[in-house]
Amino acid sequence: MKILIDADGCPVVDITVNLGRKYNINTIIMCDTSHIINKVGVDTVVLSKGSDSVDFALVNKVNKGDIVVTQDYGLAAMVLSKGGYPINQNGMIYSNKNIDQLLFTRHLSKKIRNSGQRTKGPKKRTKDDDIKFEKNLISLIEKLIY
Repeated sequence: MKILIDADGCPVVDITVNLGRKYNINTIIMCDTSHIINKVGVDTVVLSKGSDSVDFALVNKVNKGDIVVTQDYGLAAMVLSKGGYPINQNGMIYSNKNIDQLLFTRHLSKKIRNSGQRTKGPKKRTKDDDIKFEKNLISLIEKLIY
């Protein structure tokens, strides 16, 4: 098992890296050239800028049982199809039970924006979001290793 981080704009890189160290799990940060992130003892894969370049490289690295930190529903769906465990930066664990609804909601929001209307953006990130993420990532890790 390894942890892969879709690190472009990811606010929980440090939490994830620290938990990877604590549980002795290989953690890989994946980002494009506009978000180069280096952490001691952690592999960083830097890819060229491009539409979904990090997502496609990440999904090619994921194996059954790996954990992936991402806020991208499309990437989460591909990770699920490979037997991985995607989790978002707020601690929501994506599953086969919730991914279809999330993708459909994303599709509807895009249609609304394309028609010139506005949709609400995400709410401001809070310390509680970090706490929930850490709690749920620990729970996921312990479920997979014990």
